[in-house]
Amino acid sequence: MKSPPFNQRRWPRLPLLALVIAVSTGGTVLRAEAASVIVTDDTGRHLSIPRPPLRIASLAPNVTAMLFAAGAGAEVVATTEYSTEPPAARRVPRMGDANAIDLERLVALRPDVIVAWPGGENPAEIDHVGRLGIPVYRERVGELADLPASLRRLGALAGTREAADREADALDAHIAALTHRYAGARPVTALLQVWSRPVYTVGGPHLLTDALRVCGARNVFSDLRQLGPAVSTEAVIARDPQIIIAVAPHAESASWLAEWRRFPELRAVASGNLIAFPDQRLTRMGPGVLDATEELCKAVEAARARLAK
Repeated sequence: MKSPPFNQRRWPRLPLLALVIAVSTGGTVLRAEAASVIVTDDTGRHLSIPRPPLRIASLAPNVTAMLFAAGAGAEVVATTEYSTEPPAARRVPRMGDANAIDLERLVALRPDVIVAWPGGENPAEIDHVGRLGIPVYRERVGELADLPASLRRLGALAGTREAADREADALDAHIAALTHRYAGARPVTALLQVWSRPVYTVGGPHLLTDALRVCGARNVFSDLRQLGPAVSTEAVIARDPQIIIAVAPHAESASWLAEWRRFPELRAVASGNLIAFPDQRLTRMGPGVLDATEELCKAVEAARARLAK
């Protein structure tokens, strides 16, 4: 879903450069002179970082949730708006949102490493942050099965391998259980709607396309290569999904689904398979996405039963 716009400020280059130099001499660059380690992020890039414990800045809510799950919550010194998982993350200082980062505040917090999510943030903002001279670690998952390995790598980054491995093992077991439970389910087609006017959905490379697959459902827009494409009402009617799932709080999802009832020729409308799904963990894509996927699978299974009548 789109987040409310952030009041982006344009910082003069000279003061920002002076601030970077001042903070660097106070700790960031001097830490780099100490013994460092080489870590590999989710994109295969190798980064040289100071030895843990670290000061970590997170640029996305799902990254924050993953860091806490990896046992590195105490090392997170900054994050962005909507970082609400786990509850302890709500106490971490904010420095902007997905649309704009307050670079002066970020530098003032003296992070040793910045963890970004290249799949959902403004690429220009990541580029701006990358020019500060602070290592940028990219956390990325394309399928549910990628979550455990990503968590283990974050544990290697933060020096919390034991906690990260323990949580990753639990995620592995959860994924295996869900996959086994719905492996023989009758395939159905679905539209996963994450915004309205225009209608936004998820494309083939998105994690939620894989979540639908685990539930035995095929994303009707899985052929689109964008992560979050906008689609027309006509395109939805042409693909005629058997299920339409509105991922939004109840008030929003109710209005979105009401708009589809204007098209009784849609199979999802005719079968009563217009589903409100308010669990925002599904779109936040931290470790909680697995619990949300389990609930999604239950909703898909109920819709499958209605189609069989």
